[in-house]
Amino acid sequence: MLSVLTPDDPSAAVDRALTWVELVWYEKRIERWIRFGQVREERVLDRRRRLVAFAPGDVFAFVRWQANDRGTVGSRLDIMQAVDPGRPCSTVTGVTPGGELLLRLSGWPTVQKALAAIDAVELMGVQPIAAAPDYWRQVHNRLKARAAPEPYTLARHRAWRLRDAVGA
Repeated sequence: MLSVLTPDDPSAAVDRALTWVELVWYEKRIERWIRFGQVREERVLDRRRRLVAFAPGDVFAFVRWQANDRGTVGSRLDIMQAVDPGRPCSTVTGVTPGGELLLRLSGWPTVQKALAAIDAVELMGVQPIAAAPDYWRQVHNRLKARAAPEPYTLARHRAWRLRDAVGA
């Protein structure tokens, strides 16, 4: 059950610093799940719903899929970076307060291509949370233009790590 926090509760400040995502699972009807990301906290609401939290700076992929008796009616993949409290952010259904959007795609065929790009990063031995944020933006732009995303390479990953280390 979701705990109630009072303003003078020290854990209230910690809660406000986190980005919360509501996950839902009604088999073959409504499915919302995290494809990748480092969950910092989790709260079970009931047997079909739970909340997971990410710290500022964490990158995560949130998949939303919905169907009716005739098949898929909606699918979306958002790769986001959690932001510090009070910072501007994009709003996404099920994400509180929101985050910086690195990728936002809809339509099951397009979402499947993005999921394949995530799989390819993992096959290289790189965790998707550690991949360059610019790579996810490139995947977004290429798929929106109906082009294949450029592959993520170890050279690109090394360059990103070096840039990140010097704060560029």
